[in-house]
Amino acid sequence: MSSSAMKDATAYLDEPRAGRLNIQYSPAGGEAVVENPPRFTWLPVVEEDARYVLRVSRDPSFPRKGTRVFSNIPLNFHTPDIVFEPGEYHWSYAEWDEGSKKPATAWSQTRAFVIPDSVPEVPLASRDTRYANTNMAHPRLWLGPKELDAFKEAVAADPEHCTWSTFYEKSVKPWIDRPIIEEIRPYENNQRTPPVWRQGYIDCQEVLYAIRHLAIAGRVLDDQALLDRSKEWLLSVSDWDVHGTTSRSYTDEWAYRIANALTWGYDWLYDQLTEDERTKVRKALLERTRDVADHAIKNANIHLFPYDSHAVRSVYAVIIPACIAMLGEEEDAREWLDFSVDYLYTVYSPWGDPDGGWAEGPHYWMTAMAYLIDGANYLKNFAGLNLYERPFFKNTGYFPLYTKGPLTRRFTLGDDSTMGDSVCLKVAYNLRQYAGVTGNGAFQWYYDEVKRNDPGTEMMFYNYGWWDLNFDEMCYRHDWPSVDPEPPADADRLKWFKGTGWAAIQHRMGNIDEQIGFVFKSSPYGSISHSHGDQNSFCLSAFGEDLAVNSGYYIGFNTSMHRNWRRQTKSKNAILINGKGQYADGNKALAMQATGTILNAEECGDHIYIKGDATEAYKVQSPEVTNVTREVYFVNDSYFVIVDSVDASEPVSLDFLMHANGPFQVGSNSFRYTGERAGFYAKVVFSEAGAPEITQAEGYEGTDPKEYEGLPVGSLVRASYPKAQRHRIATLVVPYPKDAPRRVFNFIDDQGYDANLYFTDADENTFQVVVQKLMKA
Repeated sequence: MSSSAMKDATAYLDEPRAGRLNIQYSPAGGEAVVENPPRFTWLPVVEEDARYVLRVSRDPSFPRKGTRVFSNIPLNFHTPDIVFEPGEYHWSYAEWDEGSKKPATAWSQTRAFVIPDSVPEVPLASRDTRYANTNMAHPRLWLGPKELDAFKEAVAADPEHCTWSTFYEKSVKPWIDRPIIEEIRPYENNQRTPPVWRQGYIDCQEVLYAIRHLAIAGRVLDDQALLDRSKEWLLSVSDWDVHGTTSRSYTDEWAYRIANALTWGYDWLYDQLTEDERTKVRKALLERTRDVADHAIKNANIHLFPYDSHAVRSVYAVIIPACIAMLGEEEDAREWLDFSVDYLYTVYSPWGDPDGGWAEGPHYWMTAMAYLIDGANYLKNFAGLNLYERPFFKNTGYFPLYTKGPLTRRFTLGDDSTMGDSVCLKVAYNLRQYAGVTGNGAFQWYYDEVKRNDPGTEMMFYNYGWWDLNFDEMCYRHDWPSVDPEPPADADRLKWFKGTGWAAIQHRMGNIDEQIGFVFKSSPYGSISHSHGDQNSFCLSAFGEDLAVNSGYYIGFNTSMHRNWRRQTKSKNAILINGKGQYADGNKALAMQATGTILNAEECGDHIYIKGDATEAYKVQSPEVTNVTREVYFVNDSYFVIVDSVDASEPVSLDFLMHANGPFQVGSNSFRYTGERAGFYAKVVFSEAGAPEITQAEGYEGTDPKEYEGLPVGSLVRASYPKAQRHRIATLVVPYPKDAPRRVFNFIDDQGYDANLYFTDADENTFQVVVQKLMKA
């Protein structure tokens, strides 16, 4: 294209300012990118069918020579198919007219970025060449025809190959004589309730298990009876009403599973179906995929509003496998598959950061990664597209490793279905997958530890209702290498996931007798989606036991426990201001305004220092506050000093909250919790506004007791401080093994402009914290 042709376009380009909930203009501001080529994103124009042109140059005047032009881009995001030389660059975009082969509008403003040396090189093949070398014969998911033949030979020679015999005994045989599940009945009065929702969930998951496992076993063993039985299930389910109870709008999780059941049946039984049967199954699968794809792309608009957890998950949980199965047979499948690949290589993940963090917390990391791993493996095996080369996927195993240790139960933030139970097995399976991807022995160690300590939860809803671990085991053994386990190095104590606002300390994670864990959150994602009003909050575990915990149970989304307790700041180890916490209700715009920031997280010789700013999070409901910060000192790998600073335009009261699994012993300026293996005590060391009143309570305010009937009930301790325009509070927290209590002694020197807080342990190690006093200029 000539330079003059590129300059002729003068038509208006709609280039609005991006809001918090929108996709952003990126890269921008001259920052260094983390992968080569950069991932380009911008706000789409109003016209849904608009196409774009992107130009990239070292020179902001974009001379013809030295400018890379990428034209006819169908989306408002793009990953180039080339790698750039390191250096400084500029980019802009315009609408594109494919008929005239020219920009249809003026160019956008120019934005800058830098490509450093040695960042991962992850170009994306263009749509024209993306599937050029794929084998279009069936099956396509997991194993292609050649891989299936090799697997059949290996199993015939050794039934233990890739744990085949376990898969057959536990995950195939139960479905041979099991009656075919009937179409899911509607909710009574169309009112969704958690028990009925879960049963429908299980039923749909079992439909998937029956079709997939019988079909795979039939193909591997050349067993016609198994193939016929799988086909019976498949044809029965293909008769279900695509607009009925298993449609996306009625219950999306049910819909996802039925779409997957049809996908696996269509792909693996392709040669077993008559042409009429293929047409019947494919028609049902196409309509169900359209139902999901249209919602994600046209209704949820995840290319504009990327923070819809379920819609984004549907890209790799449903659209990718279904479209791989139908590729070349249904025209829309190619378009949806291309969108999905472009999305995963460019926009994904809206919840993640390059350090591997996940804004929604470790449980929804587990859910997202479980299906992402499936989708990534399908793409890698079928089309050779290796999503794991992106920096996020190389690093994200560190997030659960540090924020949900293998022995913890309530050492977690965000929605979590396993509250009070051991770590969900799928977290471990995900970590094992990333061990295979990266060769990281610590990820494999985590898997081994969770499996070793699991009390037998395979059939719990949060495992069996979501995935068959025998199938997962077989696939992993076939696809990935084994990695030797290695406990996390003692020197690797601190991880800061900067983009998502999480920091975690894990001291001696591999040694239960010395282990201390601390997770702190102050996130720019606020309380949106599965996040909570928990900026500047923390959890503490030590010596193999959770001590300061995330309170309550995740009974189900939108239950009274969820709305009125679990999402609210009052259920966290945090503070309340005038009795109010952070915004954590249903308005997404306000939830995204209720943000926090981790200003620093660093190792400083004899201590680790973390500082979070949650001012914006509290301002939504308490606009009088002007500063809300929390500083954490982890001293000599032994104890914590927490300094809370609050400033306001008028006097405000402050409540310091801590939660535990059982009752506290409460004193006038201290409180203590004693668990089964360990305990901690906390002492108010300094308060500028005056001494607190310390009380405790049991239970979950504002919730329906029937929701947690029969479950253990936790306790809350509250240190209530009198009203003041300025609060400076220092709290000492000392964890210890139950059979070896510890004490840390302290005194204050506050005769100058500062309050100097001194702490001394039994080994006479001294540590000083300086708190600025009001009188200092």
